[in-house]
Amino acid sequence: MNSSPVLIDGFGRKVDYIRLSITDRCDFRCVYCMSEDMQFLPREEVLSLEECSRLVKAFVSLGVKKVRITGGEPLVRKNALWLFNEIGHLPGLNELVVTTNGSQLEHQAHDLRRAGVRRVNISLDSLDERRFRQITRVGELDKVLRGIAAAKQAGFDNIKLNTLLMRGINDDEAIAMVAFAIGQGIDISFIEEMPLGQVSHARDSTYVSNEETLKLLRSRYDLIASVESTGGPARYWYVPNTNTRVGFISPNSHNFCESCNRVRISSKGELYLCLGQENKVDLAPLLRQFPHDDEPLKQAIVSSMQAKPKGHDFNLKRAEPAVIRFMSHTGG
Repeated sequence: MNSSPVLIDGFGRKVDYIRLSITDRCDFRCVYCMSEDMQFLPREEVLSLEECSRLVKAFVSLGVKKVRITGGEPLVRKNALWLFNEIGHLPGLNELVVTTNGSQLEHQAHDLRRAGVRRVNISLDSLDERRFRQITRVGELDKVLRGIAAAKQAGFDNIKLNTLLMRGINDDEAIAMVAFAIGQGIDISFIEEMPLGQVSHARDSTYVSNEETLKLLRSRYDLIASVESTGGPARYWYVPNTNTRVGFISPNSHNFCESCNRVRISSKGELYLCLGQENKVDLAPLLRQFPHDDEPLKQAIVSSMQAKPKGHDFNLKRAEPAVIRFMSHTGG
């Protein structure tokens, strides 16, 4: 009999994937993710890197196989590489992934690969310098492109672009983004905008469904549906005669809640059982009350699974989002 520990929620779903935010800070201010004048957490409220390491090790001991480090922008966290080195080769951890805006990869990609990071997801919403600045408010496109080049040189198992299309802003770039990914020999996923946090635009007016994007792309490319999964919510299509897959993450038009295998931990140590709900358990007090004993922490994690909801409650037409926290708080 298999006696390995596992995390099972109240609906019989096995949780083997965590997304851990190590900072809510970012060097970009993307319009769909943050307000222009963000108020970041006081540094004393943010988990230390040592506490982040303890959390990852506790979850891995409970059967988690995949860990994604996020932010904010995780690579702006001082000494973040220490954490990657601490957890990158843990027995039982099959995959360590980082999601980044790419701004720091030019100088950190090789170190991350040596630390054990297998895959990297890079947010890129436009190939036009002016438009890229409009979306990120402060970002430099050339810096991100150099980061992508550095990631390719570092030899990650997989590099994927994450693109969020917004009507009237960058929705005319879908084909160009796929062409760029093909030229780079990397994957790309299109992510529908989610109603998280209060932003400066009406999301129902900028929302672009992935059904619409897929239809557009199939007018240009003979996409082939795939049953392959990377352990997350994306559904993939192959572009024939290339090394590129096109993924679609569709929380609004085709939610993936029935197969959800993940939970998120904020940079404050809040364990969110669902991105689109407020159900959470605060793990930071246990980390600090029992600095040398992880059993209370593990017990709280196991118990928390019963609070994981069946699914999110996204509705783009609400005047106010159901979840007020920004994506950067929960972890992108």
